[in-house]
Amino acid sequence: MKEEHAPLGGRHSAHCVEEAEETVKELRTALAHAGIMLPSLRIDPATLAREAPCPLVELGGCSVAVAARLAAALR
Repeated sequence: MKEEHAPLGGRHSAHCVEEAEETVKELRTALAHAGIMLPSLRIDPATLAREAPCPLVELGGCSVAVAARLAAALR
């Protein structure tokens, strides 16, 4: 099915997924500039399983030291 023939919801969902992917990339880059790496940072795959995906960003777990650096960077 071509993009121009996809239902509005399909285009909206695709846009949401693209926006989420770009946001994760931007967040990963911003964190790297602050010396922080969240290895589990990704789009939550369970939120992509819906008919009309509305992705959530999963920050994942990190060590206490990384959490402290993250808190300091946000101050």
